[in-house]
Amino acid sequence: MKKIAYIPILFFVVFTSCEEYLDAPTQSTMDESLIFSNVELAQGAIDGIKEVMGQTNSYRGRFLTHYGSNTDIEWYNSSTSDNARSDLARYVNSTTNSDMNRDNVYWAMLYRGIERANICIRGLRTYGNPVPGTEMGQLLGEAITLRSIYYADLLKAHGDIVYRFEPITSETIYLPKTNRDEIYKHLIADLEEAATLVAWPGETEMTATTEQVNKAFVKGLRARLCLVAAGYAQRGNSISRSSDPELSVSTLYPIALQECKDVINSGAASLETSFETVWRKNCEENVTAGTESLWEIPFAPGRGRHLYTYGVEHQAKDQYTGQPRGGMYGPLPNVFYDYDAKDTRRDITCVPYNWSQSDPAQQELMGIDTWNFGKWRYEWMNRRVTSTNDDGLNKIYMRYAEILLMAAEIENELNGPSAAAPYLKQLRQRAFNQEDWSEKVDAYVNGLSSKEAMFNAIVDEQAYEFCGEMERKQALIRWNLLKTKLDEAKVKMDDLRYQSGEYSDVPERIYYNLLDDNETLDFYGLERGETEDMSTEYTFSENWATPSQLEDEKIGALYTNDPDQNQFWPIWQVFIDASNGMLNNDPIE
Repeated sequence: MKKIAYIPILFFVVFTSCEEYLDAPTQSTMDESLIFSNVELAQGAIDGIKEVMGQTNSYRGRFLTHYGSNTDIEWYNSSTSDNARSDLARYVNSTTNSDMNRDNVYWAMLYRGIERANICIRGLRTYGNPVPGTEMGQLLGEAITLRSIYYADLLKAHGDIVYRFEPITSETIYLPKTNRDEIYKHLIADLEEAATLVAWPGETEMTATTEQVNKAFVKGLRARLCLVAAGYAQRGNSISRSSDPELSVSTLYPIALQECKDVINSGAASLETSFETVWRKNCEENVTAGTESLWEIPFAPGRGRHLYTYGVEHQAKDQYTGQPRGGMYGPLPNVFYDYDAKDTRRDITCVPYNWSQSDPAQQELMGIDTWNFGKWRYEWMNRRVTSTNDDGLNKIYMRYAEILLMAAEIENELNGPSAAAPYLKQLRQRAFNQEDWSEKVDAYVNGLSSKEAMFNAIVDEQAYEFCGEMERKQALIRWNLLKTKLDEAKVKMDDLRYQSGEYSDVPERIYYNLLDDNETLDFYGLERGETEDMSTEYTFSENWATPSQLEDEKIGALYTNDPDQNQFWPIWQVFIDASNGMLNNDPIE
């Protein structure tokens, strides 16, 4: 499948700036009548909406590489460093952050994508006869959904933002922020329409891959936005839900539940049989629609930095990659021990090694304060990455697992734990081997007899399932648990390094050998309870869970400023300065 996130789209050349667009309204109208009455030309314009994702400081090199940490399960491994990315991770949200305060950063790129979507939506409605069941209808649904994605991510990062749902005119070049509630209501209505226009995964050629918008994803995205809009968030100096009755739990949760049930009952998507398969397929760039991945941000092979940022670290070019990178972010050191030891997600998610500088490379033990995410591995790819800083791996934007977890959360809230249990059981059945289901699935879930117990279990399950995917921060915000969970994580890390509390059986020393394949490490002392002296059995040993290996400074770097008072990034100063006085970072009253 040809990926499209960095294909230049000729139609949008005339829209590279507001001024150029406004100078040629007659020509653009003529172009629209030609382009949006022809399916192939209209498809090229829709691809142009996605093109901005691969721009240097857009999703490729700023939004996906910076948003989402630090949380109670994941952090920037260099959080103690004095740099712009570390500042954002530690909730030091300066308007002049050097990584973000640029006129070509994601804020500008996403609004460029929104403008392109607005033009496509107008053109398709005017010239394309986009009714359900037609190719033009599919394209309109995709344009509406792509615009919703851009807005959803701007809202996630910034809270209140600029409302633009029509192409720019001379009267609307400069606009102030709009209360986020109005934008959420618009998006929820938009996605209801989009779901009537697009086909299910694999139902048509236009929904054959996970790089194409489909009905399961649209419904899942609408459910996600309903939960966020009805949830808690920072509003000024306080944390609260919206006071708009249209965004209440009683209004939006039933809508979200129905969307999830529609996806579940459709049979058009499902869990992969194993957790490892999800990530192997992602690394192998298998984009066939119809299983767990509902939609992916599509990067060309020479664009995108997801593996480069979140993958297992390779320190040099070696037998698996021509790109020495990975390991910028990782799970908190306690997370490995928070998983049940029989949970198959643990060893996929938490990796205690990187790859050495030799070629061929070998696994090297890292310190307990620096883990890698194992969901993305150069060694799982079918092609060799040779770019200096791009890997081209798609970002999975939504998985079927999230549909199940949202359904469980909503059912628990509306109908109690027994209604939530079947969805939670499905997720845990995939996480554990079948011989463990009676204890780890049935007994565990059946024991969650109160709404509070079920909710807490869902919060935990979200961590175990999505660690490293940078979905946790938004979830903690809408649950009003951001600072609470970060403070709990600090206590957990402190207990871990002293082997106290719930970590009293974590070993203080770790032993390891290099196996006969001359690249894989074999450990003793990584698992709870492995506390015997094995110095005669293993060639190498190091201190593991000790205060010297997990220092005060590293734990303290989980956050510097109060996370609850810094839930959102500010609008960057360069855009405030260019707004003709319309933009600021003052709260909307």
